Amino acid sequence: MPMNSAVQLIGIDWGSTCLRIFLISSSGEVLATRSNGRGISSINGSANDYEQSLKELAGDWLEEYPAIQILACGMVGSKHGWLEVPYVICAAGDVAIASGIRTVSDGQKRQVHIVPGLAFMPANVPPDVMRGEETQIIGALTLRPDCHKKSCLILPGTHSKWVHIEHGKVLSLSTHMTGELFAVLCQHTVLGRLMSQSQNALDLSVFLRGVGDACSGGHLGLAHQLFAVRTLGLMEMLPAASLDDYLSGLLIGHEIQAGLAWRLAAGLAQAPLLLIGDSSLCGLYAQALSYCGVDDVSILSNTAPIGLWAIANCCEKKLLRDVCK
Repeated sequence: MPMNSAVQLIGIDWGSTCLRIFLISSSGEVLATRSNGRGISSINGSANDYEQSLKELAGDWLEEYPAIQILACGMVGSKHGWLEVPYVICAAGDVAIASGIRTVSDGQKRQVHIVPGLAFMPANVPPDVMRGEETQIIGALTLRPDCHKKSCLILPGTHSKWVHIEHGKVLSLSTHMTGELFAVLCQHTVLGRLMSQSQNALDLSVFLRGVGDACSGGHLGLAHQLFAVRTLGLMEMLPAASLDDYLSGLLIGHEIQAGLAWRLAAGLAQAPLLLIGDSSLCGLYAQALSYCGVDDVSILSNTAPIGLWAIANCCEKKLLRDVCK
């Protein structure tokens, strides 16, 4: 990959389990991508460990571009990250996020700028937060300006986010621990004992059966319905290889039922609906939404790099405005 003067930014998406870095041009193009498993959960929390992890993956870029801007998002800014960066309170858009950035220096006195997460602090229900997803959201809104005025964004994952956007700002959000629940139930409960341990292709019909049971049997309660994963296996009404697909459908189905009710209460039923994240997981959510009668859904994958680029540009504009005051 030829290095050239158009290089503007090293963008970093540093989560709990994975470190991803992007070499980004002045036009927002991703020139190169690298990743490894050095997420913050594998780092002991010392500044030296963060410096070394970044150097291992991006050392040649840092040497080639010693003055390049470095912008990081994700759990690297959490309480257990390189530097804890306070949450920005919703409603918040790119300007508020850029204003909340904090900076840490590495051993070479290079500045690493860290994007804050967002906190939703309603008066009548418990608070909600995100770290990393705010950058994906800014990236999505950069690519889809039609979603600025009013939209509902869904970011599936370990902790799925349903997000209310108005006028380019995150107004509110709702988190569902769907992915984490799936992993815990498969690995640490009685439900996993009957499941096949080999990797099998998704059985879409069984997944949608789980979605359908969540939709039609929600009155029974999730705790009750979860036990069906075991009984369907015990009675050989579902093969072991498909039990995890049924469980996935059940959990995602319950999330979607709650999410659609939240969307309706927020007045977003007619607003654009956008899925953001891993294309295969987003595709699964699109299938589940379609089963629930919602078909007008768009999908965007890997919007973190364009989000980092947009936030970096917002920082530069803000700096110029502050200097000109």
